[in-house]
Amino acid sequence: MCCCCDDEGCECRPLGFLLGLPFAFLALLLSIVGVVIWIIGLPLSCICPCCFCITVVVEFALGLIKAPILIMKWFTSKIPC
Repeated sequence: MCCCCDDEGCECRPLGFLLGLPFAFLALLLSIVGVVIWIIGLPLSCICPCCFCITVVVEFALGLIKAPILIMKWFTSKIPC
């Protein structure tokens, strides 16, 4: 019995993982951009907390940082066992 055909449902989906790798790589590059934006934006939001646009940019950067993991989860959920 393999790990993707057990009675509890499909837990590992190697095909979805392999299909998602190129997109996760692109998202990884975007997450590097997100890290740079986050490093620059975090001190700016501490200096001037009243500036709402800096906070939005920092939250967007955190979304970019999480993108590769979210993309891999999405791809593996869409491909059946």
